[in-house]
Parts: sequence; structure tokens; C-alpha cells
Amino acid sequence: MNTENSNETVASKQASTNQEPANPSNNRPYAVVLYGATSFVGQITAHYLTEFLSNARDKNGANVTWAIAGRDKEKLNELQSKLASKVDIIIANSDDAASLDKMTKQTQVIISTVGPYLKYGEPLVKSCAENGTDYVDLTGEAIFIKDMMDKYQDTAKQSGARIVNSCGFDSIPSDLGVYFTQQQAEEKFGSTCDVIHMRVKAAKGGLSGGTIASMATIFEEVGQDKSRRKQVANPYLLNDDKDAPNVRQANVSKPEYDDEHKRWLAPFVMASINTRIVHRSNQLLGYEYGRDFKYDEAMWMKDGLKGKLSSYAMSAGLLGFATAMMITPSRELLSKHVLPKSGSGPSKEEQENGYFDIRLFGQTADKDSINTKVTGDKDPGYGSTSRMLAQAALCLAQDISKEEVGGGFWTPASAMGDSLLTRLEAHAGLSFEVVDA
Repeated sequence: MNTENSNETVASKQASTNQEPANPSNNRPYAVVLYGATSFVGQITAHYLTEFLSNARDKNGANVTWAIAGRDKEKLNELQSKLASKVDIIIANSDDAASLDKMTKQTQVIISTVGPYLKYGEPLVKSCAENGTDYVDLTGEAIFIKDMMDKYQDTAKQSGARIVNSCGFDSIPSDLGVYFTQQQAEEKFGSTCDVIHMRVKAAKGGLSGGTIASMATIFEEVGQDKSRRKQVANPYLLNDDKDAPNVRQANVSKPEYDDEHKRWLAPFVMASINTRIVHRSNQLLGYEYGRDFKYDEAMWMKDGLKGKLSSYAMSAGLLGFATAMMITPSRELLSKHVLPKSGSGPSKEEQENGYFDIRLFGQTADKDSINTKVTGDKDPGYGSTSRMLAQAALCLAQDISKEEVGGGFWTPASAMGDSLLTRLEAHAGLSFEVVDA
């Protein structure tokens, strides 16, 4: 893909654990700092980073200095004692700007697992943008990303900070899945797809209290502010160019039947963030997918009566949950007595036994078709997400120089492209491949 704004030169690089870092540390003692390390997904990420970096060092001598960070020293000490190798501890609090600045000035990249991001995320993004520190997170909150772009895009560009949101199951499989599909289409047909349908064929995993809290925060915002509803409904919310596309985008919001694949469809809860990230990637890649590109996501159900009933049940459940979370009394009732509490989540066995399988069906303007799949071998929201998040941070720190990709708000595909694809397949249990159907 030849684009003026994309990581064209970055895409030709191959991620490798034994190469010299592309980004010199500039006298910063850490390559990566994991902020929110004692959160549920933070702990999983910390253990994964420890194991991965220890193995990398044993195999080829690579040495990445990193640290865990948060506000509770006692909890950080407890986590440190459980890690396979010792890492430094940094005390920082989102309510204390000075502590955040002190932390962000010490590292090349910050990993943030502190959500809900609408409530707690802005101070850290601000600090990173002002101090030229790269940043990755796992937010699924599109309106948070929009707020941060509006406030700190110019600051990040000037400082050189690369801000890359949604580096977990929201939204790497979708974003890099579309990127991969378009690359394969261009190689095979000489043109990219002008429409891609993403379908979740199978997934097994659980929700944590942190995920529920983020969803509750979004629904609370939407319920209280009509302008937020308009934002959430805009498929091009994250396209900040002056001439953003205005193509009507399909949205599977109720049960539908897929005649081509003989399956029922149901809404996919993460489509609202994934589709926005994909359209922003298209912008940042110089509209390589085309200005008329159409993209939608849905859950695959079975054929027949059972699939129909499942589709209607899931659609009704999602609608009921969203409605309840927008009303204060029902939201508080669910949060107190029904939904998982913050800090809780799937067990290690559930994480290890989880998986996901998504399919992407693309078609060019000349009606040439290509089908791809993206799979992960762990629980999508935690086992896989922790690996995606960690590898995205290491990719920025080691593979992508600031001469290749400058400061500003990016997406995984537009900032890291093939380098991240290679890392994810080599080290995160993900697979990207062309399939017949």
C-alpha cells in the first residue's frame, strides 16, 4: 500500500526480538511502563511480559527494561513478588499530574489498563502527549478517543507522542484483519475491496468487572447527553479530516438472515468501536480502502429455528442491557447485584481455554471476492488481549521509529501494519490467513 500518511516503510519491516530498537531511549531508563498493573488485565499483561521478555533474553540476549506502575504501592509489591523476574515499581496516580509526568518522562511507551477511560484516562493521555511518550491502551470507548483527539492531537504531533488506542480485542483483530484482507486483495486482484463484512464465527471467553464498568460509563454518558448519542451513531466519528466520507454504512442492529452463508446474524457488541477504528485506519492510510469503502460486523448464528431464536434472544438481551444501563436506578441495581465487580474476571483456566475465530468477506468493485480469517488461541478479552497489548507496546518501542511514524493519534493498522502482524503471529497466538469460505 503506497500512502503518504501511512507507515509504508514500517509495513516492510519484520518484527524481531533480536533487532536493535528503532527508537533510541533518549536517556529514558525504561522501554515500557505498564500503568494500572494491578488491574485484572494489568496483572495478566505483567505476567505475560515477564515471561516473554525473559524467554527473548534467554534466546538471543535482547534486554528490554520495563516497570510496573500504579497508585497502590502495597498491591504493586504483591504483584512484583509473584512475577518470575523482578521489575521496578513506579508510583503514579491519575489524580496527581506531577506523578504522571514523572512516570511518562522515564519511558518510551506507556501501556494503560486503567479504565473506564472516560472517567480515568485523560490525565495520562495528556501527560504522554505533552512529554513525547508513546501510549497504547485497550479502550473500547470511541467517544473517549474522540475527546482525546480533539484535545491533544496537535500536542502529540508536536511532541512526537504516538497515541494508539484500542490495542486489544477492541480492535486489533478487526483493524488488522481488514488491513490484511486488503493487502491480500490488492496482491491478488490489483485492487482493494470496496466492501468487507466481518462475522464472528466463534468465541469463548468471559467479561471482567472492568469491561462492564467501561460499558456502563458509555451508556451513562449516552443516556444523559443527546450529543453523545449523535456521536455514537456516527460511523466516521474518528475520521478527523475535513472531507470525511459520508457513505451510508450497514449496521446489524437486529436479527438478520445471511442468505449467502445460510446463517442468522445478531448484533456484535464491539462493532461500535471496531468499525470506527477501521474507518480511521482507512483515513490514515490515505483512503487506500477507497472513499466509498463499506464495513460492518455481526455475530454468526446457526441456520434454522435454533439460529433464529438465538439471534432474537441475543438482540433482545443487548437492547435490554443497553436500555437498563442508560437509566440510573436500573444501572445501579445491576452494578451492585448482578454484574461482575471491578477486579474480577475469567479464571486462568478459562483464559487458557478461550479462543476466537472471525471471518472477513471482501469484494472488490469488479466483484472479485476474497475471504480471510483471524483466530486467537486464548480468551479474547483477557488472555489474547494482554498479548496483543504487550506486543503493540513493544512494536512501538523496538520496531517503529519516529521518523517513520510521527506523533499523533493512530490506529494499530496505520501505525504498525506488518510489523505488528508479524509479532502477533509469532508471539501472541494470533493467525491471519486467506481461506475458501
